[in-house]
Amino acid sequence: MIVRCWGARGSIPVSGREYIRYGGDTTCLEIRTKNDEVIIIDAGSGIRALGNKLIAEKRLRYTMIFTHAHWDHIMGFPFFKPIYFKRAVIKMFGCPFAQTSVRNMISKIMEPPNFPVNFENIRAEIDYHESCENQFSIDSLTVIPIPLSHPNQGVGYKFIEGDKRFVFLTDNELRYTHPGGVHYEQYRDFSAGADLLVHDAEYTEEEYKKTKTWGHSVYKDSLGLALDAGVKKLGLFHHNQERSDDAVDLIVEDCRRIVKNNHTNLECFALSQGMEVKL
Repeated sequence: MIVRCWGARGSIPVSGREYIRYGGDTTCLEIRTKNDEVIIIDAGSGIRALGNKLIAEKRLRYTMIFTHAHWDHIMGFPFFKPIYFKRAVIKMFGCPFAQTSVRNMISKIMEPPNFPVNFENIRAEIDYHESCENQFSIDSLTVIPIPLSHPNQGVGYKFIEGDKRFVFLTDNELRYTHPGGVHYEQYRDFSAGADLLVHDAEYTEEEYKKTKTWGHSVYKDSLGLALDAGVKKLGLFHHNQERSDDAVDLIVEDCRRIVKNNHTNLECFALSQGMEVKL
């Protein structure tokens, strides 16, 4: 299993010299299975570049999975060029977020006056599937969902291929249980022993004093979850839109200091745009 990051920023895309190393695009991950099948997680602004790469590879069949309906996780969909190819085939998985189906969630982005091309005019074949409660399979992957603690609800996922496990919990507030979310112990058990945990780490302790209940975690809480769950690698994710590269570096350094003081072998890093992790 290969995990590639096409966007690690939270809330809104950003640009500038202070965001070059970690990137400014919002959430989009790509998984390649051992059979080279393509799974795309979320359609933030990072999906634009992924779409260009897939076209260059002449790849027009893939699966898309959505964690939730907030704008930064779906805003790139109209700029995903494969949807305008008649030969493209996309399987979509997601929950009825905030009382809307996956199809409605995506199509609203392209409703007038939001976008000049109507959803009905896209040419790709799209098949819709729900992924709220039960595990399902995509090629060689077993996919297990878990509710996120986030306003308007959302879904995190565990991807299993052979003996490798990747857990993705973006937009998850560990200190506050939102309606539909679960308690810390359940996230710990869900993540237990994962080869890679990618978790929301948007806030510092000081920032969280003003942002509690906004649906995101303090980076030290995400690290604590990784330590409690005994994961091998922790990828800090959903970087705040105001967080410069240097400021992200300081967070990573602090996490590594804590890991060293705990005498564990946990590998901690911040996901960056263009990063590839092989499991």
